[in-house]
Amino acid sequence: MNGTLLTENATIRVFSPNTTTQPLKMKRINCEDFSDFRKSMQTLSLLFYSLAFLLGVTGNGLVIWITGFRMKKTVNTVWFLNLSIADFILTFSLPLGITYTAMNNHWPFGTILCKIISMVGILNLYASIFFLVVISVDRCLMVAYPVWSQNNRTPRMARLVAMTTWIVALAFSLPALVFRDTLTGRGNTTFCFNNYNFTDPQIVSLAQMRKMAMSLTSFICGFLIPFIVIFFCYSVLTCKLKRSQLAKSSKPFRIMCAVVLSFFLCWLPTHIFMLIEMGLKKESSCLMKRAFLIGSPVVSSIAYFNSCINPIIYVFIVRDFKEMLRTSILSVLETAFKEEPITAQSRSTSVQQEESNMNMILPTR
Repeated sequence: MNGTLLTENATIRVFSPNTTTQPLKMKRINCEDFSDFRKSMQTLSLLFYSLAFLLGVTGNGLVIWITGFRMKKTVNTVWFLNLSIADFILTFSLPLGITYTAMNNHWPFGTILCKIISMVGILNLYASIFFLVVISVDRCLMVAYPVWSQNNRTPRMARLVAMTTWIVALAFSLPALVFRDTLTGRGNTTFCFNNYNFTDPQIVSLAQMRKMAMSLTSFICGFLIPFIVIFFCYSVLTCKLKRSQLAKSSKPFRIMCAVVLSFFLCWLPTHIFMLIEMGLKKESSCLMKRAFLIGSPVVSSIAYFNSCINPIIYVFIVRDFKEMLRTSILSVLETAFKEEPITAQSRSTSVQQEESNMNMILPTR
């Protein structure tokens, strides 16, 4: 989950479910020592991981219980149940990463668990991102094409889309079983990393090509395309609501901003560092290497906050703070996810109803 600098032939190794890091052989770094500062960043990342674990497991567990056991099965509950399952599993696996970081980047759990945990992490990262995209598209269709949505938007359809989403996410996670590996270095320290040289360690160009392909795939499919789709959907929603003048409250727009900003701010630093790491070479400047090694633990931990922020958004944006203090969290979340049944009368005024529903809750993470 963070970068580790070895002394001789310094090698960057990162343990993180979404990383595509290949060990980079560099010249010995003769820069000024910065181990104390790195330790501070490591402590900060441990704090972030622990907080993400507590918030993610508690918040998403609560959402799973409400949508899975307390509420009637609707399209909304199917979306949020699957999204929360993905986020719950991802944050629930954080203690292994916390242990890895606390042990100064030593992986004591073996190669098989290194592969499995990495695959599970990537699976749920992609599932979480893809479900955010699915929910955004669904809300956009509800407002842009209300009649079509009312005729075709069913829980059965939602379950089929959810199953397809999990299959696509699984396909993106399978390379972890192939490339993820462990290596024991000096001081009997074992690293969990992406080994792109597993077929022939002598062919460096092939390893670099694999590494670049995985990094670009992660950036394009795991960030760029989802962000463009989410931004487009919420732009359409904003225009529709402004034109209809039915959104008397600023609540829908605040939720839209929270959704887009949380996704962008949590994931952009991780992908920036991934692209920086792709360009790191032996002759790279000391400053660049230090920036990567120091910053990677923090940006990696920040990315996990996107998996625990949705229950927070439900609580702090869906209702005013003072009202929340007088209302149980269960009631707040259940109201947020509630979906009114469609009747014949509602079909004739579908545009008004679907747009007014935006005041209740927009899909969030």
